[in-house]
Amino acid sequence: MPQTFRALIVDKQDENFSVEIQKLTLADLPEGDVLIRVHYSSVNYKDSLASIPNGNIVTRYPFVPGIDLAGVVVSSSDSRFQEGDEVIATSYDIGVSHFGGYSEYARIPAKWIVPLPSGLTLKEAMVIGTAGFTAALSVQRLEENHVSPDKGKVLVTGATGGVGSFAVSILANLGYQVEASTGKESEHEYLKKLGATAVISREEVYDGKIRALGKQNWFAAVDPVGGEPLASLLSQIQYGGSVAASGLTAGTKLPASVFPFILRGVNLLGIDSVYCPMEARLKIWDRLAGDFKPANLEELIQEEVTLEQLPEILPTLLKGQGRGRIIVSLIENRR
Repeated sequence: MPQTFRALIVDKQDENFSVEIQKLTLADLPEGDVLIRVHYSSVNYKDSLASIPNGNIVTRYPFVPGIDLAGVVVSSSDSRFQEGDEVIATSYDIGVSHFGGYSEYARIPAKWIVPLPSGLTLKEAMVIGTAGFTAALSVQRLEENHVSPDKGKVLVTGATGGVGSFAVSILANLGYQVEASTGKESEHEYLKKLGATAVISREEVYDGKIRALGKQNWFAAVDPVGGEPLASLLSQIQYGGSVAASGLTAGTKLPASVFPFILRGVNLLGIDSVYCPMEARLKIWDRLAGDFKPANLEELIQEEVTLEQLPEILPTLLKGQGRGRIIVSLIENRR
């Protein structure tokens, strides 16, 4: 064990805000049952918000962001985990009020930790991360509500983002006819490589007008966008269909009519990946190592970066420049 290790620290003191690499000791880490040598983390929208002074994600300073991490157990006071175990930790309070994955070492409560499933490497687990987990949870909820490939087309909105990219890939692998919606004309080929049968513009989902009922275009949808586009989408879902909603990049207000729900029996399924119960979490990760695992996982990697590159990389997601997943390597000579 080294006496010090590297971590990305965000700090806010009065009007001064900083994002920089600093040296920490184990004594600086918060309480937890399991000490983990972090091998990989990833970049999520929440992490980008944590890197700005008014992001409203971090609850106290100084702080280590990073809502995802995967690594190897160094020590544990919980019998469920032993030295040398490969593990994943995402969501809960990690990277929000509990020091997160942008650190070479992390101390995490055992009840937040998932053993790395057989069939995944630590790097693959962070290519998936919270974004892939959210997409997988969305697809499973759709399945539980009787969505299947024979029922009709499935739309994925915000398709070039982390959740959207994974949703396209998972659904395509399962045999669904997937339409992907994006505002980025340059990424049509990328989405087709992931398995989208068609790529449509954002305006084809929401043209600025929200109708009580629209043409029934899709049987189901995965929506990480929210806001007015979600309201428009709901009016275009076929009878008995479902929408799995997990995001709010287009806003928190939902000016929808009740008509899709009471005249077409449409289901709006809320997706919470943060406090998803551990029993369900374990099942989803097992599926991500099995039938949900994208055959084209490497296609989902936009970039692999080091800890030192994070201050420059983090703001890009806030500018809409993200595509797929950015993963962070915290192991020297492993890039």
